[in-house]
Formats: sequence, C-alpha cells, structure tokens
Amino acid sequence: MKLVIDNVGKRYKGNVWGLRNFSLELRPGILGLLGPNGAGKTTLMNILATVTKPTEGRVTWNGKDTARLPNTLRAVLGYLPQDFGIYPNLNAVEFLQYLAAIKGVSGKAARRRIDELLQLVNLTDVCKRPLGGYSGGMKQRVGIAQALLNDPQLLVVDEPTTGLDPEGRVRFRNLLSDLSGERIVILSTHIVSDVEATATEIALIRKGHLLQHAAPEQLLQAVEGKVWMCTISSHELTSFRQQYLISSTARRSDGVHVRIVADAQPADAAQGVPPTLEDAYLYSISSTQGAAQNSEMREQ
Repeated sequence: MKLVIDNVGKRYKGNVWGLRNFSLELRPGILGLLGPNGAGKTTLMNILATVTKPTEGRVTWNGKDTARLPNTLRAVLGYLPQDFGIYPNLNAVEFLQYLAAIKGVSGKAARRRIDELLQLVNLTDVCKRPLGGYSGGMKQRVGIAQALLNDPQLLVVDEPTTGLDPEGRVRFRNLLSDLSGERIVILSTHIVSDVEATATEIALIRKGHLLQHAAPEQLLQAVEGKVWMCTISSHELTSFRQQYLISSTARRSDGVHVRIVADAQPADAAQGVPPTLEDAYLYSISSTQGAAQNSEMREQ
C-alpha cells in the first residue's frame, strides 16, 4: 500500500498557485499535514480525494495515476472535507444508509457498519433525530462516521476537530490512533495538539510548498536547546514580541511567563526548557519565512 505525491502543483485563475512542487511518499501510518490557514492543505486534500486534478505532477495509488483512474482510489477512500454538508431532513441512520449505498455498501453489512460507527462517534442515542437539529460538533461526528463507512485504506480528514468540544477532540484523536494500523491516514489541520497526539509523521506546509517531512522526534531535535522561559513585566511584553518568537504567554502574580523560541539565550534570567512540537512548528515556519523575505530583498 503506497501513496505517492509526485511534484504536484495546482494553479488557479490569475496565475495563483495553491500548491507547487509538492512531493511525498506515504505508507501505512498517520501523516499530520500541518500549516497555517491558506497554506494549501485543502487544495492538496481535494487532489488526493480526486475532487480536483493537479495542474502539474501526479498522484499515484499503488502505482496507478489517480487523475486518469480515479475509481481505483475512490473504492478504498474515506474523505471528510473541511466543509462537510448534510441533508437536514434526514436522520443520522438515513443519511449514512444513503451514503453507504453510494459507496457500494448495502444490506446487512451496511446496517451493521452504521450501528458500529454511530456507537464509535457517540451518536447512538440521537441517531433518529433530524440532522438539521444537530450541533456543529454532532454534525462533524456524522462526517467522521461517513468517512469510515467503507473501511477505507486511505483516510483523508481536513480540519476534523473543528467544532468539537475537548472531550470530542480527545475521542477523535483516540479513534485516529486506533484506525492507523494497516491504512494510510492523512490529518490536515492547523492545530498542533491534534497532530502531536496522533501523528507518526509530520509534513509542514507553507504557501503551497512542503517545508519538512519528518518524524515528530526529528522536528523536536531541530529545536532542542532553542526554547526558553523567562518572567517579564507586562509593559515589556510588546518589546519582547517585536524582538523574539514567542510561542506562549501566561500572566501570573509575579509577571508574564513568556516562552521564547530563539537560537541564543534571550535574557540573562531566561532558562532553557524542553521543546514541544508547537515550538518546533513555529521555529520552522518562522525560519522559512525569514529566508523567503531575505531572498526577496536580494532580488529587488
């Protein structure tokens, strides 16, 4: 089982590139596709789900081009898009039965699978209620269930924890981990904690370009010795934000506790602390942003 993204690019009107020169090779496990809003994550998800075709490059599933032979992937694909639509007058069971039929799952197998999934996403008690009366988080859980109807080999989820409460997010993270055995799972998000809790590999994306593809441990090693904590007064905070990359702040009775990502000790009182994945993510994004700005200045 192998998914290959080979030098893929997607161009929109006005010669705007949503993706450019993007390459990845994936095998079973969970890939966390991490990047800020507008980085190109959804564009890539739509290409992988065969919703749209790349302008250049190609995606292959077990050696077959998914643009030319989309049904080879669609038969084993589970997809939860960022903007997931429902039929408000149907209840959860009716909606999932309809989608199961579209995916070729019918009869007793569909009913059994739907019962399992409703229990899995904790919607059994409200499964006969019309979807129009569901909260945003409940609708998202229905979306997760429909993506799993055909027991997919490739599961693609785009911003899946949007609208979920903390308990729902933990449940979904555990679900992803349980599902990751013999399948490829791609989790696209801008929420670092979702990736940190589940991913076996991480791909960092910014402005349509792949910045890094590595195991979480490798990303953390890159920022080892570059994360600091210090306490400053409130009136110093603005100045610190202008000088340093700050990953978090917390106001306490003795001042503002500031977490800083920097190559050198930012202040005499600053103490080195173990890095988190969010520190590594911010460091990578800021480093490439700085390099891009320097390149632009040299070209001017």
